[in-house]
Amino acid sequence: MKSMTGYGKGMVAGEDFSVSVDLKTVNNRFLDIHLRVGSELASLEPSIKKRITSRLSRGRVDVTVSMERAAQIAYELNRPLIAGYVNALKQLQQDFDIAGELDINVLARIPGALQPARNGIDERMITALEQALDQALNELEKMREQEGEALKKELRERVQKIETLVPIIEASAVGLADAYRLRLQKRIGELLNRAGQVVEIDPVRLAQEVAYLADRSDVSEEMVRLRSHLSQFQEALNAPGEAGKMLDFLLQELNREANTTLSKSTDLAIKEAGLAIKAEIEKLREQVQNVE
Repeated sequence: MKSMTGYGKGMVAGEDFSVSVDLKTVNNRFLDIHLRVGSELASLEPSIKKRITSRLSRGRVDVTVSMERAAQIAYELNRPLIAGYVNALKQLQQDFDIAGELDINVLARIPGALQPARNGIDERMITALEQALDQALNELEKMREQEGEALKKELRERVQKIETLVPIIEASAVGLADAYRLRLQKRIGELLNRAGQVVEIDPVRLAQEVAYLADRSDVSEEMVRLRSHLSQFQEALNAPGEAGKMLDFLLQELNREANTTLSKSTDLAIKEAGLAIKAEIEKLREQVQNVE
């Protein structure tokens, strides 16, 4: 199991250049890659994303790629862009009768006016970039694995806390039928005494009412499903590969069983245990959001 939080850095140097790659990841429902590369490397963006996608499956990934050269960089003019800009300025002067001369400094600052030569990136640099990216990915995944182990330990501890609460609910549910019968008898007796009436309670009718109340408050099925989901959660923690989506689904099911249990029973011990389970589920949910 891996965390979605991590950092990795890679650097490869050639004879006349060096390439560095920084990767930073945080949790996200899907894989969301954000690239920051210079215009010189813009053509390599698709291959960079493809390489990252082959290694990562979830999380927001911020990628910064930079290249430094020891030799002089050749630039070429974006002639259509500059010509269009110059023509627009001349038309502006003509239409509004504005005096002045074109400033080369202004033209040089037009975005895209000066571009690195198209032959500026060679195979050596592409290979170096791929190696630096692999280094950063290796370092990133190592950190994500370490974070994942820490997450797994905490998740397992919280699951074990829930497992200790299930027997409390099961034990409290065993005596519910007797408790309902005594409570119902007491309540009927109080009502009859208040009215000054002497009426014999039909034991069959009383048993029917007790059975109805006990059936409505029976949480045995919920506890069976809860135990099953907890077991599946433990298995998902130990399974290889991605676990985040499965864990998130199981938490939804655990929360559903806890809510049903709370809605069915008025027993204080069951209520307290059910609320404690929900509290642990919420803490689990917070941590699972960071699992790949």
